Amino acid sequence: MKRILTSIGPAIIIAAVVLGPGSIMTSTRVGAQLGLVGIPIIAVATALMMAMVLMATRLGAACEHSLCTELSHRLSRPVAVSIGVILFLLVAIFQSSNNIAVISGMEPLAGTEVLTTSVRIGLLGLLNLVIVGVLYLLPNVYSSIERLMKLLIGIMVLAFVTNLAVVMSQPRAYEPIADAGAIDWLAMLGMIGTTFSVPGAFYQAYLIREKGWSVDEVRRGTLDSVLSISILGGITCVILLTAWRVFHGHPQMPEMKSVGQLAIVLEPTIGRGAQFVFAGGILAGAFSSFLANALIGGTVLSDAVGLGSQLEDRWPLHLTTLALFAGFGIAAVSLSREGSTVHLITFAQALTVVGGPAIAAAIVYLGTRPDLYQRGHISGRLISVTTLGFVVACVLAALTVNKILPKIGRLLSAELTVSDSLNVVQPMSD
Repeated sequence: MKRILTSIGPAIIIAAVVLGPGSIMTSTRVGAQLGLVGIPIIAVATALMMAMVLMATRLGAACEHSLCTELSHRLSRPVAVSIGVILFLLVAIFQSSNNIAVISGMEPLAGTEVLTTSVRIGLLGLLNLVIVGVLYLLPNVYSSIERLMKLLIGIMVLAFVTNLAVVMSQPRAYEPIADAGAIDWLAMLGMIGTTFSVPGAFYQAYLIREKGWSVDEVRRGTLDSVLSISILGGITCVILLTAWRVFHGHPQMPEMKSVGQLAIVLEPTIGRGAQFVFAGGILAGAFSSFLANALIGGTVLSDAVGLGSQLEDRWPLHLTTLALFAGFGIAAVSLSREGSTVHLITFAQALTVVGGPAIAAAIVYLGTRPDLYQRGHISGRLISVTTLGFVVACVLAALTVNKILPKIGRLLSAELTVSDSLNVVQPMSD
């Protein structure tokens, strides 16, 4: 067990990034509406994510340089910069949703009357300043983040499994109905996208280099990837099962517009004490995604423009700080003047559509280079599955465009309310 725990490292950070507010919200919606149908979908998404992370693990160990530097050498610098810019803009804008999720997770614990607008903005500002200070003052940033992510993942496992046990031990208080209404395809696409996170898989190669694993340690990297991504899929299934047990077939489905409201909605079923446990899981998910999400954008952009790819190079930290402050700024404006960030978040959704296939294509391209193919112990089966992942990313992009374009049109015509507008894009925020 000690050997297994010490082998878990880089990929647990990726799992912590993906297991954020978007994953909790979308898996809850899918579980409430479709019930157990979502389980095989999560299994497929988890398998694709595992293959992408395994490929990135091998590339991180086999490549002479970091991924964006390899892309600039093999293709061109503009190609690398485009990948870096897409990832950074996604991270910077969607960091705002992580900020708001932290506050939402505090609502069941502190109460909405205590968390006034000024208090919320002040707490978020303080949190961002503390994280920036920690990033610059820690002697070994990577090791500290790895330990923190293991702790937060452990809290999420404990919180969500405890709540599932509570709801499964109690009979349903209603007679389930057969009609679930129209399928929320955006929530379904969001659940797949937040489990099969190609940007997260791309960052795995950078974490492998931070860890210092070589090609000879690929077996440890395989164990790390399989276990960590299995935990990701497992927690998503646990949240979906909880929603299925509590909400599926409910004659009067309650509104679930934010992760913070989930704990409040669940209180009649799980009780006050378990509600706090669930809120703790939400906070752990928000904090884990909060920090690691910003690191992805800062590190990859720094590498793309040739300023270094490791945290000791400092420029990744500088750009991570920029991503943190950008996310805080957008969140602060949103909290103080509701609705002002709708167009920015919609723009981020469009970047997600473009970014997923482009990043997946970069991973497949590097994985099929003859020199890396031999040196990285990359099998033909792994290439086949990651290629399938690229195809799935393209299909998800096409379906998402088909679903969001009409709503974006109504948004720009001011036909959507602010809350509806945020719901259009929230499922994809991780």
